[in-house]
Amino acid sequence: MTLSDAAVDLARLLERNLREIFGTRLRSLIVYQPATDAPDVAVYTMATVDGLGSDDLRACADRIARWADAGLATPLIMPTSELSRSLDAFPLEFAAIRAEHIVVSGDDPFAAIQVDAGDLRRACEVQARSHLLHLREGFIETEGRGDRVASLVVDSAQPLAGLVKSVAHLLGSTERTIEGAARDIEQAAGLAAGSLTTVVAADRPTLAADAARRRFAEYLEAIERLTRFIDGWSRR
Repeated sequence: MTLSDAAVDLARLLERNLREIFGTRLRSLIVYQPATDAPDVAVYTMATVDGLGSDDLRACADRIARWADAGLATPLIMPTSELSRSLDAFPLEFAAIRAEHIVVSGDDPFAAIQVDAGDLRRACEVQARSHLLHLREGFIETEGRGDRVASLVVDSAQPLAGLVKSVAHLLGSTERTIEGAARDIEQAAGLAAGSLTTVVAADRPTLAADAARRRFAEYLEAIERLTRFIDGWSRR
């Protein structure tokens, strides 16, 4: 579910429940857009609270079935004091939340903090290198068969979309679609036009074996070049 009035209205149900549990300790509640590879059928929320104990968790556990039935994903609840200290540990996740969220209650928890560009670059490099390793390993396992290469390309589209979204945050891209962000990255990193965008939109039934082999070679080269680009990236 995208960020919408309906999502905010549903989050207000959660707010009432959290008020019953935390009272004045509830400092903020936001609705955020999840990562690309997360299910899009639920409303994602994050709450910051002053103190979080086992009794609080048990009270939340008693309500989780109702929240799920209403269409709410399990809320991310964390002590206010932990948020700023967690940014370097989860830079990709918090950069995505910070970039696209709506405040439902309280102050914006991200108003005075931001993800460090160096932390984000390192996390993007880890993600890119992991993607590259999986592509190489996956191709070997295809035994060079075109149908299996086609499946490899299509199956990698979703994790590639996650990588694209992460790198888009690093570059400061304002594109709201994965295809648009992929085009921005192709241009910034000097990649062949379409080398990423065609993959994030890959469709197995229409991807012929011969075309898959050609596309994979271009795709692999693009990820190799993108990884080097991220490795040498610095904010200008």
